Amino acid sequence: MRTAHATCRLVGAVKLRETDPIVIGAKGTKMRKTFSFFSGGIVVFFLTLLLFFVGVQETRAAENNTDWDAFVHNFIEEYFVVNPDFAVRAGRHEFDGKLPDWSPEALAKEVKRLRSERQRALAFDSDSLTASQRFERDYLIAWIDKDLFWLETSEWPYKNPAFYTQELDPNVYLSRPYAPLEERMRAYIAYTRAIPTAAKQIRHNLRTPLPRTYVDIGEKVFGGLAAYYEKDALAIFSAVDNAQLQRKFRAANKRAIEAMRELQQWMQAQRDNATDDFALGAPLFRALLRETERVKVPIERLEKIGRQDLERNLAALQKACGDYAPGKTIPECIEKAQAVKPEKGPVEEARRQLQELKAFVIAKDLVTIPGTEQAQVEPSPPYMQWNFAYIDIPGPFDKALPSVYYVAPPDPSWSKEEQEAYIPDKADLLFVSVHEVWPGHFLQFLHSNRVASPVGKLFVGYGFAEGWAHYAEELMWEAGLGNGDPEIHIGQLLNALLRNVRYLSAIGLHAQRMTLAESEQMFREFAYQDAGTARQQAARGTFDPAYITYTLGKLMIKKLREEWTASRGGREGWRAFHDKFLSYGGPPIPLIRKEMLGSSAGSPL
Repeated sequence: MRTAHATCRLVGAVKLRETDPIVIGAKGTKMRKTFSFFSGGIVVFFLTLLLFFVGVQETRAAENNTDWDAFVHNFIEEYFVVNPDFAVRAGRHEFDGKLPDWSPEALAKEVKRLRSERQRALAFDSDSLTASQRFERDYLIAWIDKDLFWLETSEWPYKNPAFYTQELDPNVYLSRPYAPLEERMRAYIAYTRAIPTAAKQIRHNLRTPLPRTYVDIGEKVFGGLAAYYEKDALAIFSAVDNAQLQRKFRAANKRAIEAMRELQQWMQAQRDNATDDFALGAPLFRALLRETERVKVPIERLEKIGRQDLERNLAALQKACGDYAPGKTIPECIEKAQAVKPEKGPVEEARRQLQELKAFVIAKDLVTIPGTEQAQVEPSPPYMQWNFAYIDIPGPFDKALPSVYYVAPPDPSWSKEEQEAYIPDKADLLFVSVHEVWPGHFLQFLHSNRVASPVGKLFVGYGFAEGWAHYAEELMWEAGLGNGDPEIHIGQLLNALLRNVRYLSAIGLHAQRMTLAESEQMFREFAYQDAGTARQQAARGTFDPAYITYTLGKLMIKKLREEWTASRGGREGWRAFHDKFLSYGGPPIPLIRKEMLGSSAGSPL
């Protein structure tokens, strides 16, 4: 295909521009004055010549379109080879058991490949691409820029152990029934055989000294994986009745456990020299927003907008508590709301909520629900009960597989008091269900999995996915979920305030010299989190600066909705807006803004 793309660039260099026919016409007029006898023949000649060139132009445009589609196909296939874990999650199971090559040589090669692919994408002549292909090109380049930021600009493979966490997760082999358990066991064995090499590469890559919070997350992740292999994988695959395969499993699993334990111990050894030097710095934080989310708003304005949204939600909480618990303080009001627990436990309550939420989305005509898929609700498996609630959605290449909304019940070995404290209140769980399922992540992926563009199907960004899911929480309250019940509103607002403080902490920690202690205090003071959660959320901000995108994405979607629907009936245009917004897949929101508003797009915030 290199030849095809070289031809494409040549076509772009010689093809007629729209002004060329006018130039021909002008020459014809001048020649008629000078050579009147031949003027008719000359006009016919030039018209014939013009039609010939137009025909060539149309043929070349068609060739260019075909070449672009081939380029996208080849890019994706090469991307799968370099990122086999991504391919597996997308449902391409010929990549099962493989891990990326994280050697410095391979990482440098991938940076070079991405830069080359970016230039090849830019070399396509815009006039020869359709409007949808031009958008797809901008989308693909944005994804490349995002990868280049994390791989090269921020040097995340060399600085942050969290870079490796998603790629190392073997959960798909244990919990997603895309194949019989024995076949998935074979894939898991291949995966565990790749772990010792991966662990050596990670240790070689990470530069010391590391920030203290990075040491903590690395120790937890690598130690957690070792325990996961040792207990959970063993329990799941013990059901496979194949003695030879079980021997292979035990041998490979043992080496993987040892490799992760060694990596965990190495992380522990870094604690004595750990630092507090986690900040990206303002220039790199601006680059993060620009290269990963296409946001070019000055940091000072970002902070102002974030504080305004925080203050708006705090004022709403004050009012809701005044209605719900008059005379009580805000913490007392929250304590009262959080004491309202699901009568039949969180799993049964989540099942009930999903029926209610879907019916509400339909009744309020908020957004199209494509297809007939339903999200099943199941108790989280033991190895995932550290995460209270999450949804596992099959990839676009997985067929006839259910999406499962996992909710972790309390451990029955805990005391009654511990179990009560663990279970969320009904209103909090309601908005977790909104975020994860209706009309949050699950609905969004129902749309993206049906997008015609393979880029839109596969490459759903952090800001789009989390921005939409968080936007959905406020949308449902605005649309009347809970019928104005202040208890329900308090549940929505506490989720919003948590994301508000994440937004401001990301800016503060990475661009304004905020300390970890100051971030923790913000989570306690403005998001009403307990000490343990505040500490965990502040620490996350050091190694996940992109957690700004929950509120950032929500605010960009809200602004776009108000501007797009202003001339389309306001509230009556919400469904059309949501359908159109979700039809793009999952690109940076400013790209959608430009598509939907055109030349009047302006700032996304």
